[in-house]
Amino acid sequence: MAGLLSISLTGINAAQAGLSTTAHNIANAKVDGYNRQQVVQGTADPMFSGVGFFGQGTRVDTVQRVYSQFLASQVLSADTARAQYETYYNQIKQVDNLLSDTTAGLNPALDSFFEGVQQVAAAPSSVPSRQSMLSSSESLVSRFQAMSARLQEVRDGVEVQITQVVDEINVLAQKIADLNQKIVMAQAAGTGVPANDLLDARDRAVADLNAKIKVTTTTNNADGTVNIFIGSGQPLVMNTDVFKLSTAPSSVDQNRVQVGVQLASGGVVTIPEDLLTGGELGGLISYRAEALDAAENSLGRIALSLVTLFNAQHKLGQDLNGDMGGNYFVALQAAMQNLPNLTTGNTSTANLSVSVTSVAGLTNSDYVLSYDGSTYTLAEAYTGKVVYSGSQMPGQASTQTAGTSGAVFSMTPTSNATGGAQNYNISYDGTNYTISKANGGGVVYSGALPATVEGIVINLASGTPVAGDSFSLQPAVDGLSISGTMSAGDRVLIQPTRYAARDISLAIKDTSLIAAGSPVRATAANTNSGTGSLTQPVATSLNGILPDAAAHIATPITLTFDAANKQFVVTGATPATIPYDPVSNAVGTEFTLDDPALKFTIAGTPSNGDSFTIDTNVGGVTDSRNASALYGLQSTKNMLGGTATIGYAYSQMVSKVGTQTNQAKINAEVQQGLLDQAVAEQQSLSGVSLDEEAANLLRYQQAYQASAKALSIAQTLFDDILSIMR
Repeated sequence: MAGLLSISLTGINAAQAGLSTTAHNIANAKVDGYNRQQVVQGTADPMFSGVGFFGQGTRVDTVQRVYSQFLASQVLSADTARAQYETYYNQIKQVDNLLSDTTAGLNPALDSFFEGVQQVAAAPSSVPSRQSMLSSSESLVSRFQAMSARLQEVRDGVEVQITQVVDEINVLAQKIADLNQKIVMAQAAGTGVPANDLLDARDRAVADLNAKIKVTTTTNNADGTVNIFIGSGQPLVMNTDVFKLSTAPSSVDQNRVQVGVQLASGGVVTIPEDLLTGGELGGLISYRAEALDAAENSLGRIALSLVTLFNAQHKLGQDLNGDMGGNYFVALQAAMQNLPNLTTGNTSTANLSVSVTSVAGLTNSDYVLSYDGSTYTLAEAYTGKVVYSGSQMPGQASTQTAGTSGAVFSMTPTSNATGGAQNYNISYDGTNYTISKANGGGVVYSGALPATVEGIVINLASGTPVAGDSFSLQPAVDGLSISGTMSAGDRVLIQPTRYAARDISLAIKDTSLIAAGSPVRATAANTNSGTGSLTQPVATSLNGILPDAAAHIATPITLTFDAANKQFVVTGATPATIPYDPVSNAVGTEFTLDDPALKFTIAGTPSNGDSFTIDTNVGGVTDSRNASALYGLQSTKNMLGGTATIGYAYSQMVSKVGTQTNQAKINAEVQQGLLDQAVAEQQSLSGVSLDEEAANLLRYQQAYQASAKALSIAQTLFDDILSIMR
């Protein structure tokens, strides 16, 4: 009877364990991250007798989770990507809404600004027209500043969020380490006794951490703890130890937060931004690098380009007082930060000046210029991509390509250096220098040095060229020329466009200071007998142009036609002659003078001795040539390598952000779908099915009742035996 009693008792205990586990599953059916549990039963060791082995009932081996590491990893992978894309989208749509707003965006203000310029071009002496131009200019400035302020608010929010997410990561990492400790203690009874609920709690913590930043995990089979890694393998949790993350000002930009890992020794190892992927943190960092930096710098590039181009052209005109125009907008300066010297660790002592040599060459990048004592290296600040390396500062490089004289040329941008060519070739024939655009744009100068080409003064800095020498000149790197002094180890962050939209402002308030007129005018001699004509000249740079209202050029310039030699003889300017063939040039050919720097077109068939005079445009208050040139900047393709107008550059900026926003939205939606599928797969195995658990209740109830019946029968038989004995 004892055997039957004990067998029945094992059945009752097993059924009771099943009922308890099923009830536990039902109670936790709606708990996120709960993995269904099940009782694992085994057959008790049988007892040998003379006729064979008799069973001794069942035993409960353990209670285990129905869990798949593979399916759980798929959920983690899908969820961290979803969190990144969702965060990215929630951030970038703020910028998209700002830029694409038809009333608060930049395009309406730009259109209004150029309409004001057009009014002055139509009525240059009208004070109301000039006042309208100033008013629309103020509105444009306000729009730039408002958009910049909004983008800065977004940036400040991102920097704060990065810090907050890092704090949350540290809290979760500590929670996982604590759970590791509890699991070790709970499972000390043996490897076959898993702490299921603690394991679920740890998995939930890992999932929460994974939603903050992408993690990889490894399990220590010896004690059941997990190790957590981020990035390219940086440890975050090792058993019960936590290597906390920290935030600090970036080593290349004090206004930018960077993330690092705190070491046990107390040091901090910075994690490169491109390794911080997945989750909220990955979304914030990728958004900042891919969208926000580009948006701020693109807006700044438009502001800087407008200011540079408009100021350069405005200086080439004369105002109502007859004076040469000054800056219409306050000149913008590149933002610079002296970073720690790589040799001394102290703040660098560099003293630099950055000039815009080519508006067309400007990019959206921030840069770090470093100097090791012999080589200057200009690299993109956040990617480290090197854009220039040489013994001279960026925008100052001259390299000999033929000959051995070792001559070096200097390149100094003037205030109106806005040419599109970034590189030039210069050759020397023993008498004259010939300068041509390296991009195939043709010869732009021939003569003695110094020469002003597209607003860049080129001179011989050292050495003596010989006939046959040729050189490559690089007056700009990404549209910039950098000069100044640096010590070995110095590093400087250069942000040419970042704060341009914030800092833009008008330089003039007086309507009379708008330089609408041209400083020079041309007249034909009364004695001319031919059909030759010369258009009104325009200044192409301030070279040879005087600020004195009474005389903008030193002496009147005369162009006299020499029919025998098919040329105009020039007095009062250089070059001394201009070739002109009445047969091939009669339809109209544009010519330029170097000193003073003027441009005009000659057409027709002049007679021998016919002449034209170029002189100061005294009293030219009704002249609108410079205002027309200012208005022409709206439709001139000066930006993006000479392929885009100012308005089109903004439209491209809006389009790019819109595309990024739409792509982020699609990515978030697709990843949510992938997550839903992964969760469904995981739940089909590990989730609690109430129908299945209800069936289990009946099954375990019947097993309990059957074992209880066997126990009752054993009791009855025992009573019968006792009755016989009595």
